[in-house]
Amino acid sequence: MTNRTLIMVCIAVAAYAGCAQAQGDAASGKQKAEACSGCHGEDGNANAPIFPKLAGQHASYLARQLNDYRAQKRVEPTMNAMAESLSDADIADLSAYFSKHKIKVETTERNALGEKIFRAGDGAKAIPACSGCHGPHGAGNPSSGFAALGGQYSAYVSKTLHDYKAGERNNDPNETMRTIASRMSEEEINAVADYVSGLQ
Repeated sequence: MTNRTLIMVCIAVAAYAGCAQAQGDAASGKQKAEACSGCHGEDGNANAPIFPKLAGQHASYLARQLNDYRAQKRVEPTMNAMAESLSDADIADLSAYFSKHKIKVETTERNALGEKIFRAGDGAKAIPACSGCHGPHGAGNPSSGFAALGGQYSAYVSKTLHDYKAGERNNDPNETMRTIASRMSEEEINAVADYVSGLQ
């Protein structure tokens, strides 16, 4: 796949990922989120870098991930077990609750390689710019279902890209992230992860 083709795939994915989700009740979600706080923090700012920050993530993206965990389309035993008993209303409420909070951005040093790949990609390796789908500041695109990346823990972003590269995470529509990550080196993955962790 060429760089241009991958960008077109990202746009096409909007038809799948941007499916309407029921509006959740953030107030109800607050009570339901108590079970999530041990790993993800009370306000969605995770307590350790191995867990993703949920604060400020788009409700549509969070809902899709919880649905995928519940349906075993995204495999992670702890989250599969947590999501198994969630109703559609629970998922909508939790997603609404965490999306209302502000992510706490890490203080990081500028990573030149990470910035280059994020903003311009690497045409020689057919790696598109991350900003093409995730936005220039890593804010994502809620209507298209693209995750907000800015301020996320570097360790978590690195793990996610490695999981895509190894095919261990496979709930990305049209294998877009698996294709991109498969072309990235260890250095490039870590550089992008470091760069996005400081975006705001």
